[in-house]
Amino acid sequence: MRSLSLVLSLVLSASGLGFSTGHAAEAPRPNIIIILSDDMGFSDLGCYGGEIQTPNLDRLAANGLRFTQFYNTARCCPTRACLLTGVYPHQAGVGHMMEDRGYDGYRGDLNRQTVTIAEVLRTAGYRNYAVGKWHVTKATKPEGPKDNWPLQRGFDRFYGTITGAGSYFDPGTLTRDNTMISPFADPEYKPSVFYYTDAISDHAVRFIREHVATARTSPFFMYVAYTAAHWPLHALEEDIAKYRGRYDGGYEPIRRARFERLKQMGLISPNWELSPQVGDWDKVEHKEWEIRCMEVYAAQIDRMDRGIGRILEALRETGQWENTIVFYLQDNGACQEAIGRTGTWRRPVEPSLPPIALDAIRTDVRPSQNRRGVPTLSGPFIMPGPEDTYISYGINWANVSNTPFREYKHFVHEGGIATPLIVHWPAGLTRRGDLEHQPGHLIDLMATCVELAGAQYPTEFQGHKIIPMEGVSLVPLFKGQPIKRKEPIFFEHEGNRAVRDGKWKLVAKENQPWELYDMEADRTEMHDLSAQYPEVVARLAAAWDEWAKRANVLPLGAWRAETKDTFSTKTQFVLAPGAQLPRTEAPYVVGKGLKITAEIQAVGTSGVIVAQGGSAHGYALYIQDGKPCFAVRHKNQLKTVVGSQPLSQGPGVLSVTWSNDVVKILWNKAVLAEAKEIPPLTNMPQDGLQIGRDDNGLVGDYPEENAFSGKLGKVIIEVLP
Repeated sequence: MRSLSLVLSLVLSASGLGFSTGHAAEAPRPNIIIILSDDMGFSDLGCYGGEIQTPNLDRLAANGLRFTQFYNTARCCPTRACLLTGVYPHQAGVGHMMEDRGYDGYRGDLNRQTVTIAEVLRTAGYRNYAVGKWHVTKATKPEGPKDNWPLQRGFDRFYGTITGAGSYFDPGTLTRDNTMISPFADPEYKPSVFYYTDAISDHAVRFIREHVATARTSPFFMYVAYTAAHWPLHALEEDIAKYRGRYDGGYEPIRRARFERLKQMGLISPNWELSPQVGDWDKVEHKEWEIRCMEVYAAQIDRMDRGIGRILEALRETGQWENTIVFYLQDNGACQEAIGRTGTWRRPVEPSLPPIALDAIRTDVRPSQNRRGVPTLSGPFIMPGPEDTYISYGINWANVSNTPFREYKHFVHEGGIATPLIVHWPAGLTRRGDLEHQPGHLIDLMATCVELAGAQYPTEFQGHKIIPMEGVSLVPLFKGQPIKRKEPIFFEHEGNRAVRDGKWKLVAKENQPWELYDMEADRTEMHDLSAQYPEVVARLAAAWDEWAKRANVLPLGAWRAETKDTFSTKTQFVLAPGAQLPRTEAPYVVGKGLKITAEIQAVGTSGVIVAQGGSAHGYALYIQDGKPCFAVRHKNQLKTVVGSQPLSQGPGVLSVTWSNDVVKILWNKAVLAEAKEIPPLTNMPQDGLQIGRDDNGLVGDYPEENAFSGKLGKVIIEVLP
């Protein structure tokens, strides 16, 4: 293993890509940089077996330490909460996403029983900087509460986004310090082309230079949270061009090549089996589109790596290189979510919606249009990459990214939770190019930073009792010494649960029985040993149960509970075409009836008139094959009422009444359909409301987005008793 790493180092040096590393020595109070990327698989980086060009991260690996068994929490915001606080995400209040589910482990906001790394290191004299994606608070309004924004959680400067995803060319909730800004009306940062990955890198460089100029005698902590390579697939054409043709052979050749390189590098055992291939290239209908998806994904990572290179160069130029420790890791496994992978859009598409002013503040995660008024495009007839697209790369490529493991983001099998961890510190590491096989977890980063900084982790902070750290310091590993972990490592996300103790891993999907795997012999989780070792299953299951009780995980399934958000009390909504209402501002439909009145100026043949909700709970009024349809989702079950005949062409009024378990559809007051035994919703839909399209979770049995093909006037929605 060491020899392979040495070869990597020599190759990089020969190509002019190597950094000098200096001599290992005791290095008190180093600068600390944690770099976190988004929605990437275990084998995407070059130094972890991938074909994507990541020379800067490869240099760090060749001259630093690579972990082979480091873990995250399987999802973006729980990982961020865990990383920042050193406790499990449920203990920090972020057991799921950014909604309050009514239980302390699922509040959707970083709680005050925890402290962030920045809050602790500030007490030791560190200056603290955060750049990129925050995503640990539900407060995302420009003028709303900011008690869990970065500056209120220990950071001195911040540039990034408060929410968890969005356009790379015009991100919503873009913020400098405590003020939301538009990237096109920013007096401080004016690139010729705004691209969020570059903006993150540029501001990290700026904060390093400003720190050295104004506070050189103080060490700094920097948290750099890229959104790359999270959907949407947005990249610059010159970056995409580098990968043209690279993926023309489809999934299997790339996956097999990664598997062999992982074994050659010593990152996995040659005895492990490769998990099953997902996706049959011969059956892919839109091959050029599928190839382009992976080309753009690779381009996103390539661009991020070059930005990391600029950060590293800034350290060298400012004299901070030797005594700065850099950590790189990923927030979850590759993402299989099929965002934007259906639709019928075709080029060209001209502006058809009202333009958005360049100085307007955007807060949308999935924008319905760009600033010029071009609708957001998706589906296999739209090549991803440009700013008016919103597409993900799908489960088949995610399976490639997660080579050799199975499962993905959301799950706590290895494909969901395994992350690279690269550690580089010229002045403090005695290991160069080594692999570290001891398991580690995000909870360990707080303990590591506290030790490096010589800080005191508090028992109380700002009047609140603080939960003790859960992790152990990784510092002994930097000198080749073992770490002493007293507890197993635990996982829970969306009812998926696991415990890792030594060579054993106990894992289960939601509402499924436990599986047991020997991680030394079978880390790809191909051979369930639960029937052979029932005593190990019983021991680890009991340990998981005890952890779940103390770590605010229970009740299991609380992530599905009704949220405790404050909802609209309005009973009438008059909405224009293209209108969107977030969940908390949409009609409150739990236990209520509805009357929808839509003025239709031109009928068209298909498309959504109004949709509120998604695939679990919601309703939608739409046209299909010229006929009016009303769909209701309740606990994932779909009921659809279809009009008896197509609508007559020309203007008219389409209305639906849904009251006392009866649905009636009328066209110009003539009844076209009536159905009984359709009770009101018992849960508030997770998605908001849209007029003229449905591009979030789909309510009806129709293609994603399903934009209305006719012409709408106003739509009136009345909430009935």
